Amino acid sequence: MSQDKTIITVAATGAWPKKENNPNVPMTPAEIAEDIYACWKAGAAVAHMHMRDDEGNGAMDRDKFRQTVELLRGNHPDCDIILNMTTSGAASFPNEECRYEHIVELRPEMASYDCGSMNWMHSGLFLNPPAFLEKLGKIMQDNNIKPEIEAFDPGMIANAQYYLKKGVLKAPLHFQFCMGCANGIPGTMKNLIFMKETMESLCPGSTWSCFGVGQSALTMLYGAVALGGHIRVGMEDNVMYTKGVLAESNVQFVERARRVIEEFGKKVATPDEAREILGLK
Repeated sequence: MSQDKTIITVAATGAWPKKENNPNVPMTPAEIAEDIYACWKAGAAVAHMHMRDDEGNGAMDRDKFRQTVELLRGNHPDCDIILNMTTSGAASFPNEECRYEHIVELRPEMASYDCGSMNWMHSGLFLNPPAFLEKLGKIMQDNNIKPEIEAFDPGMIANAQYYLKKGVLKAPLHFQFCMGCANGIPGTMKNLIFMKETMESLCPGSTWSCFGVGQSALTMLYGAVALGGHIRVGMEDNVMYTKGVLAESNVQFVERARRVIEEFGKKVATPDEAREILGLK
């Protein structure tokens, strides 16, 4: 049933772009909730969620996560989109507890699991030390939250294999290949095929999605659909719709992804079809 279905994830906000980068980036809980709803109506089955503080900086703010979920579910009870909350590892966060408190309280169906540390954007550190990853894996298992394993290079796929063998993660795994990020693997078709083949070798039976940052965005969109994967789009990864043209909304990205999927002869997965593909209860 689900073999010809492609999941669209929308990453509406992220931790970086601000209104000065694109005035259409949703920033407040109310803006994010309405944006997710509009993207769900356009075809997104999963919403990858970040929050911002009052100055617009990325923040692990449990209250803002709660407000966003309450607004989304309260104002739009028909919306059955899968919520996927970040546990991102910026070095500026005050403690590691703030990275998982919101998922313990709100118990989204999915949450990100960044499977390794790296330099970030040539300017900072993205910290996911082994002890934290082991703790986070247990927390996700205890709360029935499916990890979305974000892999910025092939070594992070090997890390996932290690944690799978150790019982920190449970099969089947779901990967998000993060392509074209500074300090990560460049977003080329050759590299996407390499990431896919590495995953299939080390973690057989896994599902995967990908996104491309900046100029690699469309290559990764077409590549994911052609190679049988799933796709993530949104202003977390790109504020430009095409070269020199700011995106008008996240819906614009979702609608383009839908057109590509359907032109290829596949169908866009509904949230319930995505749950079946991802093995969500």
